[in-house]
Amino acid sequence: MRAFTQGIAMDGAKSKSLRNIEEKMENLDSGSLRYHILESAKNFKCSWIELGRSLYSVWKDKIYKEWGYANFDVYASREIGIRKQTAMKLLKSYYFLEKEEPQYLKNDYVDASQAANIPSYESVDILRQAKNKKALDEDDYNNLKKDIFEKGRPAQELKRNLSLIIRQRQELEPQEAQEKRKLALLRRVLGQLRMLKQEAEVLKMLPMPLIKELDALIKKIDVEVGV
Repeated sequence: MRAFTQGIAMDGAKSKSLRNIEEKMENLDSGSLRYHILESAKNFKCSWIELGRSLYSVWKDKIYKEWGYANFDVYASREIGIRKQTAMKLLKSYYFLEKEEPQYLKNDYVDASQAANIPSYESVDILRQAKNKKALDEDDYNNLKKDIFEKGRPAQELKRNLSLIIRQRQELEPQEAQEKRKLALLRRVLGQLRMLKQEAEVLKMLPMPLIKELDALIKKIDVEVGV
């Protein structure tokens, strides 16, 4: 499995990014949070989870402002040499694990010495996005978790498999999707008819026989919609 070994390299020249990080570290207290984050970014074999945890704290509490940066994007780019997109994926993936899969973070092997056994942040980000996809059920989600945490499937393979499952579900359930669209349309029409009936009664826009026919139509649609 791929750890956070390309986060800096893919955002610029590796040597330049590392040189900038090392220069900043020289003037910082080695026990400070700022130093710790830079060290995490520098150490390519370090778990991305540790970097994600630190970045989440910096983003949530706006600590970057104490270090002279106007916003998080500028901090991520200039301080540790990674783009906003990468930084946000890192902290969102970490927060997802903390919120939805906290038991994983408690595992003893989630540390720098076992970086090769840690799923990439891209894989965890795919799991995060899959959590709320209506086309996926609980079994799909649990199978995806196994592919990530137990089998170590790469992110690109996970994305392909997930897209295939969603596409198959959509092809197998066209009637259900059509029924949902039909109900949504009927509910909109029902709301408009009720407003028309109310205005017609208050303003006496229509004769009573027509209002009664309108009321009967509303009741029929109520039955169709299941209200």
